[in-house]
Amino acid sequence: MVRNGPSVKTARRPEVRLPELAPWAGGELEPDGDYDGVEFADLDLAGQEGLGARFMDCAVRRCALDEAGLAKARILDSVLEGVRGVGTDLSGAALRDVEVVDARLGGVQMHGAVLERVVVRGGKIDFLNLRKARLKDVVFEGCVLVEPDFGGAVLERVQFVDCVLRGVDFSGVRMADVDLREAAELGIARGVESLAGAVISPAQLFELAPALAVQLGVRVVA
Repeated sequence: MVRNGPSVKTARRPEVRLPELAPWAGGELEPDGDYDGVEFADLDLAGQEGLGARFMDCAVRRCALDEAGLAKARILDSVLEGVRGVGTDLSGAALRDVEVVDARLGGVQMHGAVLERVVVRGGKIDFLNLRKARLKDVVFEGCVLVEPDFGGAVLERVQFVDCVLRGVDFSGVRMADVDLREAAELGIARGVESLAGAVISPAQLFELAPALAVQLGVRVVA
């Protein structure tokens, strides 16, 4: 363990201050739609197509997002709370100053997405696809991530706080100031060789030692 070394840069968290919101009274989402200061609450948005849509100062609460098409959407200064669904498509989306709270999602497609100043707090997300995504100032806090795929992604100032990571894939990831020390559980399925730029605890180093030895070609013989 290195003491008195360079400090780890912490992620800048979003400061979302929503204005008074207008309840959504429209029909289905529209491709390239522009939604400003709107609250989507207790709605079934499953299968709706919002390709390239822009959400600014919005709240999406307790909505079903199964197979919702939100590829290349821009979600800015907004809150997603209690959303649920399987197969939501957010590939190539941009999230900036966003809070995701108590989400229950599976198979979310976020490959190629850009996340900046985002907090994912609570909830559970299975098979999150963040391949080749860019994450800057992102905090995963108190949530459960089952087999998340960060393959080829760029992570800068990303923190995992009381977060369970099971079967994570870090293959080909580029990291800078990625803090894994406070992860409640750290299970790396692939990509242990890509941890350069991450900070781990002594206990985590002990647990990862066998995988690191394999990567280095070191044989441990009693």
